[in-house]
Amino acid sequence: MSDAEPPRAAYLVHGEDVGLVSQELTALLARLVAADGHGGPTPVEEYGEPGRGEPRQGEVPAVSLALGACRTPPFLASRRVVVLRDAAGLDASQLKDVVGYLAEPLATTVLVLACAGKQAPAALLKAVRTAGVVVDAAPAPVGKARSAWFTQRLRDGPVRLAPAAARRLAEHLGEDIARLDGVLASLGDAYGPGSAVGLEDLEPFLGSAGGVAPWDLTDAIDSGDARAAVAALQRMLAGGERHPLQVLATLHRHVGAMLRLDGSDATDEASAAALTGLRPYPAKKALAQSRRLGHDRIVQAVLLVASADLDLRGRLGWPDGLVLEVLVARLARLARGRASAGHAAR
Repeated sequence: MSDAEPPRAAYLVHGEDVGLVSQELTALLARLVAADGHGGPTPVEEYGEPGRGEPRQGEVPAVSLALGACRTPPFLASRRVVVLRDAAGLDASQLKDVVGYLAEPLATTVLVLACAGKQAPAALLKAVRTAGVVVDAAPAPVGKARSAWFTQRLRDGPVRLAPAAARRLAEHLGEDIARLDGVLASLGDAYGPGSAVGLEDLEPFLGSAGGVAPWDLTDAIDSGDARAAVAALQRMLAGGERHPLQVLATLHRHVGAMLRLDGSDATDEASAAALTGLRPYPAKKALAQSRRLGHDRIVQAVLLVASADLDLRGRLGWPDGLVLEVLVARLARLARGRASAGHAAR
């Protein structure tokens, strides 16, 4: 919603990342309050607490209170904003009531629904799209679209980051992009709105490193960079809060795809994707890496992953993190050994 656009009858903010839903909801409410051109403040009434569960005996459900407020004209204001924060917890009957209201919404009410932790029900999505706007609280997942999303977020932020500082922030946050707005707000409070922020200015505000995507780990392994692979692993376990067996499953899929392609007739990303079940680009990378490693090293990689699986299940008695660090270092050494052999031959 632009500043010049009049508010719609309903908005739904939904997504799996609770932090992003909260940020989008806060930004939306700020725009809705600012959109009232009649000089007075726009009343905002909030109902429901995410994760609270069923109401106590005799307690009126939050959705009933919210819908009652929606059907009441505002007092001494041109409109009212009613917020239902726990739309993810609506049961079938409550969902029917909300959809029924959205079929004939009150012109002086703006209903804002927040559905955090999971995608909203299809019926609710359809009703809100008809009456208003659905806000998907999630950034572009990968590639250029994600970079464009991140750049736009920086451009809309309270400070101006130098290119080196922007790159450092993107690398440090990794997948933990829900922290971005908080870091930018802290920088704005510390240095003032519109201030230029360099790399040295940024460093004290970074906090702990966020998680990274699985392909950051597998790409580092494939390049033979053991140091980068172990660093990516540690960020997946700590910042990304992934279970060690989840990381092992990622590595199992990675070497398993190369094993399927080893000796196959696959020659391009399409045939590799059909054979491995991967998307075309990851399949293309797996095909190239399987050709670089060769049969013997692929077999070694599969055996290393299988051995680590037994170690994680108690065979060795090492800490889980150490088992995985040794595994990724050995997998990276396999890739590096192949590259070194090639250099030596040349």
